[in-house]
Amino acid sequence: MYDTAPLSSPVSSHNEWDPLEEVVVGRLEGATVPYAHPVITAGIPRTVAAIYPFFGGRHYPRIMTSKGQEELDAFIHVLEAEGVCVRRPDVTDSARRYRTPEWKSSGYCTTCPRDGFLVVGDEIIETPMAWRCRYFEGFAYRSLFKEYFQQGARWTAAPKPELPDELYDASFTEPKRGEPLRYIINEHEPVFDAADFVRCGRDLFCIKSNVTNAFGIEWLRRHLGDEYRIHEIETLSRQPMHIDSSFLPLAPGKVLINPDTIDPDRLPPILKSWDLLVAPRPDPLPPGSWRFTVSMTSQWISINVLSLDERRVVVEQSQVSLIQALQDWGFEPIPSPFLNYAPFGGSFHCATLDVRRRGELQSYF
Repeated sequence: MYDTAPLSSPVSSHNEWDPLEEVVVGRLEGATVPYAHPVITAGIPRTVAAIYPFFGGRHYPRIMTSKGQEELDAFIHVLEAEGVCVRRPDVTDSARRYRTPEWKSSGYCTTCPRDGFLVVGDEIIETPMAWRCRYFEGFAYRSLFKEYFQQGARWTAAPKPELPDELYDASFTEPKRGEPLRYIINEHEPVFDAADFVRCGRDLFCIKSNVTNAFGIEWLRRHLGDEYRIHEIETLSRQPMHIDSSFLPLAPGKVLINPDTIDPDRLPPILKSWDLLVAPRPDPLPPGSWRFTVSMTSQWISINVLSLDERRVVVEQSQVSLIQALQDWGFEPIPSPFLNYAPFGGSFHCATLDVRRRGELQSYF
């Protein structure tokens, strides 16, 4: 079935800014409200967490998904107009129930491929996510990944987690300002979301969070081996989850940071030579957006942008302050509406998995 001759892999992505050639974009079809498990409610706004006990396991209402779908279609059009090949996961119904020997759940959605998969060079790594509602989310991508593998890509899965009750701190309360940071998950087994990592060639940066533990970071460090270095970033967030709304490299030597969650004086010394682009505060949201009431994301989803290359950056069109700042920094922002996608877990960076960027593996430090 397989030719043993070396293949040129269709998967090749080493950083967040090389020219984007192929990308996987998430889907809204079948999106389901997750159950109110503590690992979920620990990382989202309290007002939204209060809704989940009443609607968990049900499809999101069409009035929400239709607006999000319009913006998703517009985003895909932008990518294709810029010459990017767009691939999609299979359509799945996330409301279907399933169980393991330890617990039972329904699914969530496939809106954010950035969370469940990490592309490092020619390798796709499936991550052991801590949300039970995402346990089988990767199945929607199997058709794509089998195709990539057959064409020469490497395809790996981290150890499948058990996600027993012992992984979660039943007495967890969100730490207040001034208190030591604590997490809903412990070190019972390795878990991590790919969205807690960003890539800069041979160096990856990450945060420990409510979905990524030290065990998971160490698993990835050993798996990647001596060719790569993983640097942990300290976060000031009281609800840490996903680095790409706090710290996002846009080009060699330039990283966009959220001043509420990143202290420039406490970054790893290796970043001393880089320009720290401090993002402006998010602009007020326009009336009528579902982002106002039911989004699980913070207002700093504004910096969850997607670089098409070292200059072009797709950014939410309502964030005029950020658009101006990007222009002042020498970038070419491409505004696109995406506020109504935020209730489903993210923005442009979250909604994509860059499969191929034109460039070679190198060190930027």
